[in-house]
Amino acid sequence: MQIKELIDLIDNVISLKTETTNIELKKASNGVPERLYDTFSSFSNTSGGIIIFGIDEKNNYEVCGINNPDTFQKNITEQALLMEPQIRPVITICKYKGKTIVAAEIPEIDVINKPCYYSGKGKMKGSYIRVGDADLPMTDYEIYSFDAYKYKTEDELRYKERIEKDIFSSSMLNEFINKLISLKPNLSNVDEQTLLKINGIITKDNYPTICGIMNFAKYPQIFSPNLDIVAVRCSTNEYGVEDENGIRFIDNARIDGSIKEMLKNAISFVLKNTKKATKVNNFGVREDVLEYPIKAIREIILNALIHRDYSIHTENDPIRITIFNDRIEVTNPGGLYGRLTIDDLGKVHSDIRNPFIASILEVLEITENRYSGIPTIYAEMEKAGLMAPKFENERGTFKVTLYNRRKSEVIDDKLVDDIKKFCQTPRTKESLAKNFGYDEKHPAYFMKSYIIPLITQGILAYTIPNKPRSKNQKIYTIQ
Repeated sequence: MQIKELIDLIDNVISLKTETTNIELKKASNGVPERLYDTFSSFSNTSGGIIIFGIDEKNNYEVCGINNPDTFQKNITEQALLMEPQIRPVITICKYKGKTIVAAEIPEIDVINKPCYYSGKGKMKGSYIRVGDADLPMTDYEIYSFDAYKYKTEDELRYKERIEKDIFSSSMLNEFINKLISLKPNLSNVDEQTLLKINGIITKDNYPTICGIMNFAKYPQIFSPNLDIVAVRCSTNEYGVEDENGIRFIDNARIDGSIKEMLKNAISFVLKNTKKATKVNNFGVREDVLEYPIKAIREIILNALIHRDYSIHTENDPIRITIFNDRIEVTNPGGLYGRLTIDDLGKVHSDIRNPFIASILEVLEITENRYSGIPTIYAEMEKAGLMAPKFENERGTFKVTLYNRRKSEVIDDKLVDDIKKFCQTPRTKESLAKNFGYDEKHPAYFMKSYIIPLITQGILAYTIPNKPRSKNQKIYTIQ
């Protein structure tokens, strides 16, 4: 980090009077704190961050400075060497209003090396993750999810002992095998048992896998009761809050069956519990207009069924569809897999958590082509004139929210004025999201819905226009 960048960062922190998801403050007037490992770990396991030493958060963000910067740097490095894997902080020193300030920039480590933990406590107790401005111990599942990617654990191929192949529907299996052979004629001479094994439907010892059960069992939930969908239509915009008639939930359902059956019945539940209008098109024909585009709904539910985590850690967690007056939320167990980030959704081809399930659904023509789901959701919401979808990846769950507000209703004049006023001083996307009541850890939704349109209109601009995703990027008002 350049010294000028550090000074600008200190100005911003003091102005906002808050830590953030990637900024941690330490008073450190008596030397390097003995316990830095929680922040070292949390920054390494999320998106990186900067520890600034010499600012007293509890005393109105007073700049108190530190003594003996040379020894200070050595002590920081010594603690960093106690991490597993070892980390290499980038240290910057500057003078700020006559006081010495030290900053340690902690980079995010590659996902294949996560979790980073304090060797003195071990992986299970020494691993942390950054949530808002706090360093929180990682859950067993969060640690497992990193290890599952690292060691390529195939949870969809877990099997249920003492369950025989007769739990499968012969008609469903025959449909799959016939379609598979029509797509790959060279498999026509392969026996059925081998076809089931190479497609992840049974194990080498002929036990039905989770993949096979969820696609072809006559009733999958008899073996895993919560590998289903819980759907609720709320009466207000808050879960469990009663309306004026004392009603909390208008409708609810437990949706089970195979993946194909759950997809069909979940879509039916959404259609039943959302609004439908009728309009006359340009040819004078009356046609239905749905509250939410059906293709977007289908892709969201399908993605949840394909990409949910099927490990023992989440086997008791169903997919949840919650319909409010102003939005639909679909939440599935298991956050984004591997290297994929919220910003990468729909833009890059990434590792798939459940490739066998995805391949089977492609053969059955339930999915169209892989990787097209997210772009389809964006495109359908855009075509309907509705707000962009919101994606959130939070501590082992992934949530998609669709709003029924039209884009033209999103940015009113007062909000534009407030954003312009706030950006008279260049702001990071995190500080913008936080200031306007959005999640600073996941500012992508706020940026896409509010800030990018204003940049497109020439009202706001990037400080580094040729690198919009730069970590040092800020947004400022130009008119």
